[in-house]
Amino acid sequence: MEYQDIIKDWKQNKFKAFYWLEGDEDFFIDQVVDYAEHNLLNEAEKGFNLTILYGKDTDWSTVVNACRRYPMFAERQVVVLKEAQAMRDLLKLEAYLDNPLNSTVFVVAHKQGKIDGRSKMAKMIKDKGVLLSTKKLYDNQLPAWAEAYVSGRGLAISQKAAILLVDHIGNDLSRIANEIDKLLVNLPDKKKIDEGDIEKYVGISKEYNVFELQNALGTKNAAKVYKIIGYFAANPKAAPLPMMLPALYNYFAKMSLVFTIKGGEKEIASALGVHPFFVKDYIAAARNYGPEATDRAILLLQQYNLRSIGINDSGVEDGELMKELMYKIMA
Repeated sequence: MEYQDIIKDWKQNKFKAFYWLEGDEDFFIDQVVDYAEHNLLNEAEKGFNLTILYGKDTDWSTVVNACRRYPMFAERQVVVLKEAQAMRDLLKLEAYLDNPLNSTVFVVAHKQGKIDGRSKMAKMIKDKGVLLSTKKLYDNQLPAWAEAYVSGRGLAISQKAAILLVDHIGNDLSRIANEIDKLLVNLPDKKKIDEGDIEKYVGISKEYNVFELQNALGTKNAAKVYKIIGYFAANPKAAPLPMMLPALYNYFAKMSLVFTIKGGEKEIASALGVHPFFVKDYIAAARNYGPEATDRAILLLQQYNLRSIGINDSGVEDGELMKELMYKIMA
């Protein structure tokens, strides 16, 4: 079950006795917990019927006693156990999960991993409750997720704007969602978010970013490459070297795979783990460089990554180091 399905059921007054939320993607878990905490009861009901507990500060008997209480002046009570992974005697909740109270909505947030799927408790959760098992999205799934998140709020976002946003933030759905929510507040009358909006309200230059640097390198547009590098040298916080070099390394590493993949654009996108929007650029860049130059670029990036942290380097400034590296890659 997806997190949206749980919330949809709740909006339709469909409840199970308990919900077990686990896995590595905190955002999905937080969405369900936040809804349970703020929307399942009205303000008058919350005082008597909402209990929030934390795994590191509680034990199984306290949790079970809270769950076995009957609601006061309401149809149901809500018990939320946060940070369940930190609760030492968590497995002792088995007895309650085997015989839960139907008037209690019990929500367990177990982040940073999952319980053993072979355990008795895991089987009980699947049989008697609702299991939400989350995992991190792959990087190539992030732009589509951002587009869907914006769409769910009644707007649209251009494909390039979505890519620019997630490329800057990385695999952090909470931060991506937060930036999108801020955009929606600042753009009440717009129907579609574009790159200019990302530049203005998120603080990412639509011209000077690692994504544009990759494109310029891929086409061997030296003038654009040095223009971007010059901007980075003057604005070190825009793209710090420890962020740029790994991104460029991944770019050329994926480019090198193009030479080994049989099939069309769909197969290449799948093998590289990139958004289909990028595939033509990777293919064109691979043709511009060829296998030998691509491998040489990867070796250069490894060498200059070491130089950037002071190994085999005499203290050259970051800007000059990048100019030198760009020249050698495109040579």
